[in-house]
Amino acid sequence: METFESLVRAEFAPKNVYLNTASSGLLPARTVAALERAVRMRAEGTPLGPLYENVETVRASFARLVGVPVERVASGASVAEYGGLIAASLPAGAEVLTAEADFASLVNPFHMRGDLKVRAVPLERLAESVRPDTALVAVSAAQSADGRIADLPAVRAAALEHGARTYLDASQAAGWLPLDAGAYDYVAAVGFKWLMGPHGAAFCVVPEDFGGLTPLLAGWVSGELPWDSCYGPVENLAHSARRFDISPALFTHAGLRTSLELIEELGASAIHAHDLALADRFRAGLATLGHEPVPSPGSAIVSVPGLGDRQPELSAAGIEVSDRAGNLRAAFHLYNTPEDVDRLLDALSP
Repeated sequence: METFESLVRAEFAPKNVYLNTASSGLLPARTVAALERAVRMRAEGTPLGPLYENVETVRASFARLVGVPVERVASGASVAEYGGLIAASLPAGAEVLTAEADFASLVNPFHMRGDLKVRAVPLERLAESVRPDTALVAVSAAQSADGRIADLPAVRAAALEHGARTYLDASQAAGWLPLDAGAYDYVAAVGFKWLMGPHGAAFCVVPEDFGGLTPLLAGWVSGELPWDSCYGPVENLAHSARRFDISPALFTHAGLRTSLELIEELGASAIHAHDLALADRFRAGLATLGHEPVPSPGSAIVSVPGLGDRQPELSAAGIEVSDRAGNLRAAFHLYNTPEDVDRLLDALSP
């Protein structure tokens, strides 16, 4: 029987210490092979039916990962795309409550409307800041800049109390942080970070009644019978969230299918425990060095204020982290090891 460690070793052999999953995840070996097969299909003129089938397999896998019926999952290309649809659904003057300095792809579509009241508050005050006139609370499950995790149960409870909808960006969470996406109105996530897929795919969980969204980007793939919807207006939109799909990046889905298969084989709970153990090891080591990270308990992302400028020298030494908002940001995922943590700590030692 294969263990967590043996499965990971079979899929990953990075040439450096890669602690930058919050920017982009590594591709498993099976994903690289799947991409090569898909490219050969295009080059050889093979019928592409299997590549389109991947889209539905990927949709179902993501639905299982976040705990919702597959009918609630739309497949697109970016979080901003779905933020734009959600923003377009709001009436003029509606209030959107966000966390200060949250990721641009989440918040910017609401600012672009120009006629919405977008209010930003500190993350720790988000739940208490929901008001009776708040139409939507939009927040990242885990903050990109520093890894802080929103108090999602409190946000959900406050939104329910005041009749507001909730929009969660799970791009920095899906793949390591257990999520109950069904508890929120909308949940979006990209596939190239913790889900370890190629760039070019994103998901959005929408309410069963579609939450007032209009499929403004609908094309032929949004039809209930896509291949019968190629010409003229789409007369019968999909009866599921697929009505919010855009034409799929077929190579991306070929790779993402196998990446999600690996996540399901390893188990979300095992990945969660593995990632947090490494992040906590790093936090403990930082304390011995006299560094205090941004408080982010329970997060696989650890950011250290004032050390962001060390990123270039660390990269030159074969350790990949990122500089975000002046913080040195390290993100720990399933392919990382305690030795990776110790190597970074050694490099940060005086």
